[in-house]
Amino acid sequence: MAKSDNGKKALALHKKLRGKIRIAPAMLVKNREELSLIYTPGVAAVSSYIASPSTSSGQAKRARDYTIKGRMIAVISDGSAVLGLGDIGPYGALPVMEGKAALFKSFAGVDAFPITLDTSSPRLQSASAQEQIDFIIETICAIAPAFGGINLEDFKAPHCFEIEERIKAWLSIPVMHDDQHGTAIAVLAALINAAKAVKKDLKKLKIVISGAGAAGTAIAKLLCKADVRDIIVLDSRGIISHDRKEPHKKELATLTNPRNVSGGLRDALLGADAFIGVSGPDVAQASDIKLMNTKAIVFAMANPVPEISAEEAKKGGALVIGTGRSDYPNQINNSLVFPGVFRGALDNNVGKITDEMKLQAAKNLAALVKKPTPEKIIPGPLEKGVTGAVAKAIK
Repeated sequence: MAKSDNGKKALALHKKLRGKIRIAPAMLVKNREELSLIYTPGVAAVSSYIASPSTSSGQAKRARDYTIKGRMIAVISDGSAVLGLGDIGPYGALPVMEGKAALFKSFAGVDAFPITLDTSSPRLQSASAQEQIDFIIETICAIAPAFGGINLEDFKAPHCFEIEERIKAWLSIPVMHDDQHGTAIAVLAALINAAKAVKKDLKKLKIVISGAGAAGTAIAKLLCKADVRDIIVLDSRGIISHDRKEPHKKELATLTNPRNVSGGLRDALLGADAFIGVSGPDVAQASDIKLMNTKAIVFAMANPVPEISAEEAKKGGALVIGTGRSDYPNQINNSLVFPGVFRGALDNNVGKITDEMKLQAAKNLAALVKKPTPEKIIPGPLEKGVTGAVAKAIK
């Protein structure tokens, strides 16, 4: 389907639906007796019971059993880094967050609600970046009692790192920035099987990551946890090395670039086994891929326009090609991950999503493809068993 046709159909569908999710009661109130139980006076007994323990943790536990808290996820964004669209604000971000909520319900039976935060309000227009970050964190923590988990989405780097870490420290419910960890889990799962398809040792792969934002940073960190040792990460300034001053870039430098390579993308790709793109459109050409080792792996995941087209990557000699798009084979997308992560977290009353859980989720996802080939290294999001496989890791 042509891009313009797809866009027209999407606009028509959204206008017709006027929102992709609906709120429905678990039971309809049909008579006065049910009214007295659902609302006053009966609801007072439930509220008093939930509020009766002296600790907030005790109240939260009862709320999970007696309210929607035990089944509801908040999908939250400030719209500062949406898909391939950039900073489009809270209104522009709302259709994406609605879409995430719809996927939660469709793929995992999890109720989710979209929330977009406006940091451009008059009160915050003159605020510093740190004050805006504090506002976001305080707001999310303040609304957390109604939810069983927080799915952060499309917050720009480097703010997203501080936002996630501070919220995780304050709350006892699972918090995950999906652009980071959902993407990293999907990439690791695909890479596990890509390595098998090209008959190479995953831990010995030389990997180049284009993009040092939320996704690129998380991918690099999770690959390190999987004992992959030769990773080079690039941003718009080139290869990240030990002379970088930005805090999160300095941290990346301690984990990556063990051969102390300097320069740009072509320098990084020389002799590399895998290229992972989470940056922007058209950063590489076939001539760049030809610099890589034989049986090269290329994951060009920028949307809607990838770092290199599948056709151009193949022309350069890539054997395994993955994209973030649904109209090509080997779609590597966080939609494979986040429904199962929160399904498992809710079912098992998990308070934190750990690195061990992420690694196991990637392994479980990869195991769904019994015999990986260059044309098939990862299941599609609509395939049977995807949500369950990921959910089994979150316990």
